[in-house]
Amino acid sequence: MLEDHDETAPPTLLTEPKDGVPEVVADPQSLRDTITAFEAGTGPIAFDAERASGFRYLPRAYLLQLRRDGVGTVLIDPIMFDDLAALNDVINDDEWILHAASQDLPCLSEIGLHPHRLFDTELAARLCGFERVGLAALTERLLGISLEKHHSAADWSTRPLPKDWLNYAALDVELLIDLRNILDAELREQGKREWADEEFAATAVAPPPAPRKEPWRRTSGIHRVRGAQALARVRELWLLRDEIARHLDKAPSKIIPDPAIADAAIADPSDMSSLFKIPGFQRRHGRANAKRWLEALDVARNIPESQLPSLAPHTDGPPATHRWASRDPQAAARLKAARTAVTELAQEHNVPAENLLAPAAVRALAWKPPKRVTSTSVSEALKRNGARDWQVRLTRASLTEALK
Repeated sequence: MLEDHDETAPPTLLTEPKDGVPEVVADPQSLRDTITAFEAGTGPIAFDAERASGFRYLPRAYLLQLRRDGVGTVLIDPIMFDDLAALNDVINDDEWILHAASQDLPCLSEIGLHPHRLFDTELAARLCGFERVGLAALTERLLGISLEKHHSAADWSTRPLPKDWLNYAALDVELLIDLRNILDAELREQGKREWADEEFAATAVAPPPAPRKEPWRRTSGIHRVRGAQALARVRELWLLRDEIARHLDKAPSKIIPDPAIADAAIADPSDMSSLFKIPGFQRRHGRANAKRWLEALDVARNIPESQLPSLAPHTDGPPATHRWASRDPQAAARLKAARTAVTELAQEHNVPAENLLAPAAVRALAWKPPKRVTSTSVSEALKRNGARDWQVRLTRASLTEALK
């Protein structure tokens, strides 16, 4: 087992990359030079991407950070290129190191970057049983180095990017290779490297989440809205806000916040004076689109009853678990037993329960178990619900007993 950094000694604050902050690659010749450098480099490639979450409509990449032995750290401005497929062709067969890879892979895919082999330092730390798996927490624990996180929530679509932001971005990949090597050794020591390989492979090829059928139902504050007619007002306002946000390439919350939608759905204002009394509609985009908000509310008032949204959200899977006891007591009992089994196994193997087996897979199995519960049928059901081979091997026996 690895030995943590001496907790009695304060971590060393890393304030700048050891090789300095590189110039941002933003023109074709610089990109060609970068591709040549990575082709000559050796070992795995540390990767990170900065998005403008909370500022822009789409979670696209606005800065890429890469690091490799023999190359050093490279910063690339992806919005200056149609795609980065040429870079991908050179590094696709090498191992890419990312922290919380599932967050970055969708925006990398959009610009032609697709890893063939992956090492996710956050996921590796989870499998090792670490409680704190953020990048800064891991570098402090395993390397004795702390990282500044001052610009983690910055608007990375800003141009030009400030020098201190670039410094911060470069530091995000400065230690990833060292971190990967320590975690790799720990996985092997705990006998979990094959588990990690399966998880990494699944993460690399995972499709993007399917669009929600009724995304407006996730509006913050919707629990305060009562009745189908009021829900229709939420839906119409949400759809209009989404249209405006997409057109302006702004995060929807920058147009009007969620609570304002819920408040308007409850108050149902019919004129501008009433609308502007609701916090949120006094903002720039709230006032500029006042006529459209009122038109959307008028549309909701005239929706036929047959077309009003249902009071219960649509779902293709099991219902919310708090309803199981009343709808299917046996299913509720199965779920309790299955959760207990997974929790006990997770403690035995020193891994979070949600990483041992996804909660959605446990719910699906408990809600609709195989007609004949056997180790084989449970294994097949788990695989249909996305469980990896290592997860099936560890959980099938206990879950078979739980379902019985």
